[in-house]
Amino acid sequence: MDWTGTISIVLLFILAIMFLLKKNSSRNNSSHNLPPGPKTIPILGNLHMMDLKRPYRTMIKLSKKYGPIFRLRLGFQEMVVLTGYETVKEALVNQADAFAERASTPFFKEFAKGFGIIFSHGENWKAMRRFTLSTLRDYGMGRKTIEDKIIEECSVLTKTIKTYAGKPFEIQTVTTAAVSNIIVSILLGKRYEYEDATFLRLLKIISENIRLSGTPNIALYNMFPILGFLLGSHKKVINNRNEFQDFMQTTFIEYLKNLDENDQRSFIDSFLIRQREENKKMTNGYFHNENLKAVVGNLFGAGTETTGGTLSWAILLMMKYPEIQSKVQEEIASEIGIRQPTIEDRTKMPYTDAVIHEVQRFADIVPTNLPHATTMDITFKGFFIPKGMQIIPLLSSVLHDESQWEKPYQFYPEHFLDSEGKFVKRDAFMPFSAGRRICAGETLAKMELFLFFTSLLQKFTFQPPPGTSKNDLDLTPAVGFTTPPIPYKTCAIPCS
Repeated sequence: MDWTGTISIVLLFILAIMFLLKKNSSRNNSSHNLPPGPKTIPILGNLHMMDLKRPYRTMIKLSKKYGPIFRLRLGFQEMVVLTGYETVKEALVNQADAFAERASTPFFKEFAKGFGIIFSHGENWKAMRRFTLSTLRDYGMGRKTIEDKIIEECSVLTKTIKTYAGKPFEIQTVTTAAVSNIIVSILLGKRYEYEDATFLRLLKIISENIRLSGTPNIALYNMFPILGFLLGSHKKVINNRNEFQDFMQTTFIEYLKNLDENDQRSFIDSFLIRQREENKKMTNGYFHNENLKAVVGNLFGAGTETTGGTLSWAILLMMKYPEIQSKVQEEIASEIGIRQPTIEDRTKMPYTDAVIHEVQRFADIVPTNLPHATTMDITFKGFFIPKGMQIIPLLSSVLHDESQWEKPYQFYPEHFLDSEGKFVKRDAFMPFSAGRRICAGETLAKMELFLFFTSLLQKFTFQPPPGTSKNDLDLTPAVGFTTPPIPYKTCAIPCS
């Protein structure tokens, strides 16, 4: 594997000494019925058998041998992997409290410092998540006010795409900017032009960090933090985080100048007003600037990359399967015509709704999920799992579970349609995870995907560039924490 070149013989020798001196923390398998797993080798554990670029693929293969619950050790990291719909649902939904903690890894600890929502723990996590969900609702998440913002952004996006006049271009840049503007409108109370230099820089920072977070170098850093000086990726991520937070700090200062509790313009305003209230009470609470910077970063990143990546997959798959694209356009023409699509149209458009859901399933945009941890010792499906164990609820295994999906590795919208062509909800549709740590922006993402997708296919037919056939289109996911498609070009042909 190409990543092995980064580990020198000298460092392996040092690690071997550390390993021999380190108190053996592995738990005795004879005293507890721990989940099974592949044999480990000194220092590396099971690292030698992992595809570090796409670890979820190795985990799915291992589940076929060791069952839906198995143990791995990668370097000094021990974890339990949960695979398949039934197992993941039992853990995250039926026993949600026991699996509600976020795993603490060297990279997450250094990056987040325990602040924000995504990587925080305990009371800090509860307070920030509670405030975030209620404030997002206040600013229209799932309501008409945010729908109007999305519709306005759809109009800007389609006008921008028209300027390419059917010539090949990379659509990911403008679609990601459009999606990002929705969460930006909530966070900052404004939108950016797609070519705005500051906006493009923020988008680049977020994209780069999410990509790097899923690379072999970060995985190796989590396993062997001592290698940090050799593996530059985590330093790049930290530098990007600092640049983003410096921008946010400047923004907060500007917002404080015009702060009016009777005229709250943004999520940041609401947080700063709550911060002022907490300060008056002299409480050592959670509404401080470190949490504000972290929460805004969490929402900006999560509200941009996952939905933006899914929309990129949607356009690529429409080029790959033009017959499906035609059926969506026929339904749009029949149910909507030339007027602007609204969220109320979704219930009248089962095929389009099925296609969007299948895009999300097929795209598998966060395949490994964010790692959880157990909050207590627990016996789970006959196996003992100790408190604090890192848990990988493998979303990719749920979205490709052969017992749940007729054609798990094919793009097949009929997964979400019954024999009469009506839309069918599927319990194993879990792209937003589940349980206590389910994605806070699920409602917003669903609204965005429907409105952006239908608006684009109402106005354009997407085709491969001249000289490229649909069979040439590459459906290999990019390497990263999220898995958007590899960058591609499309031709957006205006519909007559």
